[in-house]
Amino acid sequence: MSDYSTFIKSKARQLAASGFQCEVACDYLFPFQSSIVSWALMRGRAAIFADTGLGKTRMQVRWAAEVARHDGGRVLILAPLSVTTQTVAEAASLGIEIGIVRHTDYGESIVATNYENLHNVDTDAFVGVVLDESSILKSVDGKTRNTLIAAFSRTLYRLACTATPAPNDYTELGNHAAFLGVMTHAEMLSMFFVHDGGSTQDWRLKGHAQQAFWAWVCEWASVVRDPADIGFDGSMYRLPPLSVELHTTPSKAAKRGMLFTTQVSDLSERRSERRASVSDRVAKTAAIVMQSDAPCIVWCNLNEEADECESAIPGAIQITGSDSPEEKEASMARFLSGSVKVLVTKPKIAGFGINMQHCARMVFCGLSDSFEAYYQAVRRCWRFGQKHPVHVHIVLTESERSVYDNVAGKQDAFDIMGREVVAMTRTLTARNLKPQGFRMTSDSYATDTATGDGWTLHLGDCVEVAKTLADDSIDYSIFSPPFASLYTYSASERDMGNCSDGDEFLTHFGFLVRELMRVTRPGRLLSFHCMDLPTSKTRDGYIGIRDFRGELVRIFQHHGWIYHSVVTIWKDPVTAMQRTKALGLLHKQLKKDSCMSRQGIPDYLITMRKPGTNGKPVTHTNDSFPVREWQDYASPVWMDINPSDTLQASSAREDDDERHICPLQLEVIRRALRLWSMPDDLVLSPFAGIGSEGFEAVKAGRRFVGIELKKVYWAQAAKNLARAVADGKQRTLFDAPSKGIV
Repeated sequence: MSDYSTFIKSKARQLAASGFQCEVACDYLFPFQSSIVSWALMRGRAAIFADTGLGKTRMQVRWAAEVARHDGGRVLILAPLSVTTQTVAEAASLGIEIGIVRHTDYGESIVATNYENLHNVDTDAFVGVVLDESSILKSVDGKTRNTLIAAFSRTLYRLACTATPAPNDYTELGNHAAFLGVMTHAEMLSMFFVHDGGSTQDWRLKGHAQQAFWAWVCEWASVVRDPADIGFDGSMYRLPPLSVELHTTPSKAAKRGMLFTTQVSDLSERRSERRASVSDRVAKTAAIVMQSDAPCIVWCNLNEEADECESAIPGAIQITGSDSPEEKEASMARFLSGSVKVLVTKPKIAGFGINMQHCARMVFCGLSDSFEAYYQAVRRCWRFGQKHPVHVHIVLTESERSVYDNVAGKQDAFDIMGREVVAMTRTLTARNLKPQGFRMTSDSYATDTATGDGWTLHLGDCVEVAKTLADDSIDYSIFSPPFASLYTYSASERDMGNCSDGDEFLTHFGFLVRELMRVTRPGRLLSFHCMDLPTSKTRDGYIGIRDFRGELVRIFQHHGWIYHSVVTIWKDPVTAMQRTKALGLLHKQLKKDSCMSRQGIPDYLITMRKPGTNGKPVTHTNDSFPVREWQDYASPVWMDINPSDTLQASSAREDDDERHICPLQLEVIRRALRLWSMPDDLVLSPFAGIGSEGFEAVKAGRRFVGIELKKVYWAQAAKNLARAVADGKQRTLFDAPSKGIV
């Protein structure tokens, strides 16, 4: 791409729609539901993240009907067991016929089956697919998740429906994006997240990526916790009161020597306590249930708990994991119809997708640390359509209060983060429900110029500013280019550190390399500081090292530069290990398999030369550059560079920066300036940052021109350059009145 402005526009990422226009309006959908369905049909592949009770079943059934009508093909609805029957029944009440697949009898244009029966389904026979309770993409083993993604990778229309995912559950969001064909999970991590080291799960959303990430999610997902969030009337969705009461029984696993009950801490202690206290908790649970004849659900985690509850509560029936699909559906139907008043089961069996608004009482005979299991179980009853206050009873031993506190704390965090996500996505979701969609936003672009004695500092895009510099005007350039890592420093498309992959970065960087060739004097030099980049299994698919140094050298050579020299700058591998926890640097890896062990990654100072004769030689005398000192400079490895010898960056860091700016070590700059430039030479840094190169250039009597895109860094660089002048350690323009600053 030869035109720079066209390239910058191409970096504004927008997900293309693959569906069709269809204005959905019918009696059984509320206006907000109709808008969401119309949007999902237009997208073609979309997710509906709507909180429990907001009518996902009706929306997905209508979506399936419109896809089947438009394309003339079949649509498959996959749902948890028991939810399938409920979906078919609700669709029938709306006048939409859905068949139930047992093997390969597809019959109707819309058919439904449970996830466990997927292996009996020819997925290529369907033009569209709906995943009901699509949180299965993260809640089951990786094999099932990967099977779902692979099975429908060729399906034209795809819809995933689940309650609003936890705002910080990025794995679930990434798996949804992968299922819809939007982006792989690894690509999502690379684009929007930073790995802080340690656990392979320790990924954190980059500060500058906050807005862009949720804008991206809202391109393919409709995020709704309340119709009012997206500008519709939500008054009918106000739920009745919810009360949660904790009941305790005496602890059965008190630690020896303890006068008072202590809280169970690790998993082993909790398991022992739960098994030892089953009878007491079951007795308490049965007493609570029998206080009323109203319907009640008893949630258990252990088989022993469920068996004893079924025996202790008159008329109770149990749904177990070993029941056949037909037995499970029959038992659930008896409870839903009211012929059975008490249902005993586990959250993982019946806690997802099923509507149980006829029931307003539940008892947890024990509690796990899974907030999702607890939340989903409660929302089976506390949802749209519930006419009565919902009462939740939790039965634990005294030493398990910490489990209750943990789940309650997760509930509070979920509510807070949910409100924050709604605040970020409210406008985006509402805007995306319009057919024209919208483009992802980016930082606003600003320009400015600061000057001082011997220096000029430009605020702006380095490529565009470089275009304004005169041909053959720069004597020497030194800088540290950004690495291809999205939103490391800003969300601007003009930021070279904001590229989706290495190829996009090299394309962007190539525009600058071409301008640097033009503005540099023939025969003069340019130096850049870099390092090779470690790869990760999660982001790149393998553990190794990316030859970033080589990529940069080759892009310079492509634009006509001559590879002049390279200096390896030693870095302490112990410090790197402590900071990154890189597998290859860990001592314990030697014991496991040293074939994965490696050396630390050094820095490099690469120097390139513009072809031609240098009409302005850089000369030195024996007095100014003794032989012994030259021998040190000529060494291909510099072992004595102090990594802490940098300008302080803390004052230039904004609250949402994901890392401190990484200025080039000052001693490296000093040596390069001394070796390859003369007093009054004009030195350029197209990535000025906080002004490290300019600071040393001005102190050494050189003139300096710098370019910086990020305003807060530019302002700090101007202060640092002014400080260099104030130190009185450089020549001023008055000493060389004929030398102008570019």
